[in-house]
Amino acid sequence: MISPATILVVEDDRVVARDIQQQLTRIGHTVVGVTAHGEASVQLAQEQSPEIVLMDIRLEGPIDGIAAAEQIRERCKIPVIFLTAYSDDETVRRATRAEPFGYLLKPFDESELRTAIDMALYKHSAERKLRESERLYATTLSSIGDAVISTDSQARVTFMNPTAEMLTAWPMKDAVGRPLAEVFRIINEETRKPVEDPAAKVLRLDVVVGLANHTALITRDGRELPIDDCGAPIIDDSGKTTGAVLVFRDMTQRRQADEALRKSQEELARAVRLTTMGELTVSIAHEVNQPLMAIMTNASACLQWLTIAPPDLTEATDAAKRIVRDSQRAGDFIKSIRALARKSSPENISLDINVTIQEALIFIRSELRRHAITIEHHLSSNLPHVVGDQVQLQQVVLNLMINSIEAMSAGKNQPRMLQLSSEMDGIGDVLISISDTGIGLDPTKIDQIFEPFFSTKPDGIGMGLSICRSIIEAHGGRLWASPNLPNGSTFRFTVPAVTDGTSGESSA
Repeated sequence: MISPATILVVEDDRVVARDIQQQLTRIGHTVVGVTAHGEASVQLAQEQSPEIVLMDIRLEGPIDGIAAAEQIRERCKIPVIFLTAYSDDETVRRATRAEPFGYLLKPFDESELRTAIDMALYKHSAERKLRESERLYATTLSSIGDAVISTDSQARVTFMNPTAEMLTAWPMKDAVGRPLAEVFRIINEETRKPVEDPAAKVLRLDVVVGLANHTALITRDGRELPIDDCGAPIIDDSGKTTGAVLVFRDMTQRRQADEALRKSQEELARAVRLTTMGELTVSIAHEVNQPLMAIMTNASACLQWLTIAPPDLTEATDAAKRIVRDSQRAGDFIKSIRALARKSSPENISLDINVTIQEALIFIRSELRRHAITIEHHLSSNLPHVVGDQVQLQQVVLNLMINSIEAMSAGKNQPRMLQLSSEMDGIGDVLISISDTGIGLDPTKIDQIFEPFFSTKPDGIGMGLSICRSIIEAHGGRLWASPNLPNGSTFRFTVPAVTDGTSGESSA
């Protein structure tokens, strides 16, 4: 026996009721009440709260044992065992509707009664634990921030938590039983085409599935919400899929935060570019002055060839052509400066990374000469194009070269060599390497140098390398560093190549 229990006996035959009471006492149970009336049994069950009710089907009064058992189950959640001499189909059918925990045919012996009570108590305990578990899960699902919808095997809604009700604008009472595709209407934000019902996909594939990017939920009241979600099958003990559960969330605030972060990163990247330009003031001035001086010289020569008698039109024309060439050179350089300084959104285009590197070298050329640094570049021919923002990639190359120049300027009694190379790596990306013979890197701090606000320079703000890594990662590549032996360091970054096989112009 599981344990002694308190029992209510409902029996219209007084002799039988007394015998049952005596049997229960011998078994070790306690009888908290005996009645022959259905109405009284309901009242006693509410007052005494017995652990089990033994209920005769035929009772005195207007309601029989089946009706009384239904009321006790509904109001008190107390298990009922029917005691009856009737086993006809109609009686059994009616009794089944009351969801009894046992059905004993009279006459029965003590062992049968003991077994029926033990089984009823065990079953009731198991169901109580199940209800508690269900309440726990229901409370958990109702309180979490994500929206949850479950369906049956036909993709009809069976449950929605409050968050799902709020996001879809469908109350659960209206949604239950409807096809999920009617309640959870989703489209692709870019194509505006409907997206496959995720529950149907889960049920079809029997796997966990997720929505593609740019998916929007069309609510019942016509609003449009960007969402992210996943769906999983509900599998029973036999391994059969009986439904699906869908978990999704509103991505509006996340997108707003991402956009704010993107704008902040753009502003910070522009600030770093302006700082870089400040560091290159001498180099920029030299690169602008060179074509300007050439223009002045050629303009003076042109005037001289025109004022002599007779005018030498051939020489004057050649001088004018040189003026046009140098004007174009100065204009292109100033255009590059403006591109680095301007405030604009990134523009991803197909570009030749070798050309981007060579344009960055124009900015740095005078600095290299001023610090007596020799440069070697090995730019691989026939590299495929990459997709990226030319100004941002140029900023990365400039920052890394300036770091190398400063590292070599701090060193003493050692050759100063800056090496640039471009090539394909082993996985199909374009690999750029910038190597120097400077003071090198502390191996214990290699992971730190890319962290925001970490700097080895006394007056550095520690954002240059952090911004460079952010730019490269936004392009789908990666940036890392390693020390050289016996001195110096190498910075490498990758950018994914264009997959359509387009090749850029090669230079070396």
